[in-house]
Amino acid sequence: MNFSNKNNEQRNNNKYQGIKNLFTIICLSLLTFSIQAQDKPVSDITVVISNFDNNQGKAYVALYNSEDTFLSKGFKATFSKIENNSCEVTFKAVPNGTYAISMFHDENDNNKMETTLFGIPTEDYGCSNNATGFMGPPKWKDAKFQINNESITQHITL
Repeated sequence: MNFSNKNNEQRNNNKYQGIKNLFTIICLSLLTFSIQAQDKPVSDITVVISNFDNNQGKAYVALYNSEDTFLSKGFKATFSKIENNSCEVTFKAVPNGTYAISMFHDENDNNKMETTLFGIPTEDYGCSNNATGFMGPPKWKDAKFQINNESITQHITL
């Protein structure tokens, strides 16, 4: 009987030690992840859009992180209320890199850009660096900009 109690006590100690080791591993993993997350430089990108024709609807603003997705699938996107014929949005904690912005005035509030039968936009739009297209949409090379450990502001004038 005494021998049986020692075995049970040993098993309990082993369980406790295993849980203690597991807890230590989890804590170290979280600490390592936290340190790595802090090492990745991030900045904010503020977009100021002015000269809307009116305050109707909203502005759709998208941030792109590659030429391949430019004007199709944004890296980050948001809608903004328009006041005094302007609006401002901020994309927070954006990693260093090359980006471009596009926006359109969703004047009729239907969550899409209106175009003619030939694909010509009927709602105002703009891009970073105030890039404009010739016989088509603006090009990535004209709209792109860099962020490198410093928050920036892009101004788009319609």
